[in-house]
Amino acid sequence: MTKRKLQRFAENEKFPTMFQPELIYPPVDHEMKGEWNKKFFKNNHPVILELGCGRAEYTVALATLFPQNNYIGIDFKGARLWKGAKTAQENNLSNVAFLRIQIQRIENYFAPGEVNEIWLTFPDPQPQKSRERKRLTAMRFLSMYKNILKKNGIIHLKTDDDGFYEYTLSVLKENKLSVLESTGDLYRSALHDEVLGIKTTYEKIFIAQGARINYLKFRW
Repeated sequence: MTKRKLQRFAENEKFPTMFQPELIYPPVDHEMKGEWNKKFFKNNHPVILELGCGRAEYTVALATLFPQNNYIGIDFKGARLWKGAKTAQENNLSNVAFLRIQIQRIENYFAPGEVNEIWLTFPDPQPQKSRERKRLTAMRFLSMYKNILKKNGIIHLKTDDDGFYEYTLSVLKENKLSVLESTGDLYRSALHDEVLGIKTTYEKIFIAQGARINYLKFRW
């Protein structure tokens, strides 16, 4: 492990916005489950998650644009989460937190109806058929999201991978989820606005390489 990573891991331990629960098998419910508003944010504002957030660029940008909401960036890679926590600290953001967990354990950290929206920003498309269960829009994950979302809670997906976009559309259709908005070319569509125009580092690279950005907004 590089010295830089070790330094970031050490800093993660000191960020008041960073939660790094110990991996326990079998998994157990975390003390923050059902308590994020009361114990951490200390308000009753909507709770919005970014799953597989990486450097949490979208999380931080949304928290900056919408101080009336609470945002939690979730990823398992601590060195990447460090960037989001560092940026949030430098910008004195009080409406953002970071959670280092495996997404398949998400129901141990959020109670039914605790979450208002979920963002999936450029998740790994896991293109191999053998890895379909790992796709963040596979039904096993969508069922988890349903269990923590409020009624009619929204899920957003941004991806540069056309195959992943089409796969997600087919899953939604097969399982009768409601597609609210959909486009295979976001930046040439009428859907493009300030929120959907937030660009992560990787998105900028994809666009520079000529990729089109797909967007989906859906709910149960």
